[in-house]
Amino acid sequence: MKKLILMVAAVATMALTSCNEKAESATIDQANLTAAAANKEVAGNFPEMTFTETEFDFGTVEEGTVVEHEYKFTNTGSAPLIVVNAKGSCGCTVPTWSKEPIAPGAEGTMLVKFNTNGKPNAQTKTVTIKANTESGTESIRIKGFVTPKARAAAPNA
Repeated sequence: MKKLILMVAAVATMALTSCNEKAESATIDQANLTAAAANKEVAGNFPEMTFTETEFDFGTVEEGTVVEHEYKFTNTGSAPLIVVNAKGSCGCTVPTWSKEPIAPGAEGTMLVKFNTNGKPNAQTKTVTIKANTESGTESIRIKGFVTPKARAAAPNA
């Protein structure tokens, strides 16, 4: 019990004395201040993905059809655009894209394939894109209606 009390007292003493630094003694290094200002200027230079459309309606299709659509976008920012990853909201939605950086003002594409097998009725799928944009993520959607396959009737017993 004595050891526990001594240990708590030692920890409390260290905690109280270690936070006793005075703010007036801290000095600002001018080189660090200049570097921070330069970083702030560069930080505003981001690429920007501007899509011609962010949602595509494939209409009505039969279940089992593979629907695909190519989304076009332009880098309207001031730095090269790099798409790091793109992922569909489920395994039935697969995006593919160019792995090369897209210069400011240049265009790029992303092909999205949606396999309707086992996905009857109204469908909306989202592709989340991770890129070096200011927000870090962008999204596009594909939607439509999948007419269900005729199911075989269960035999009566």
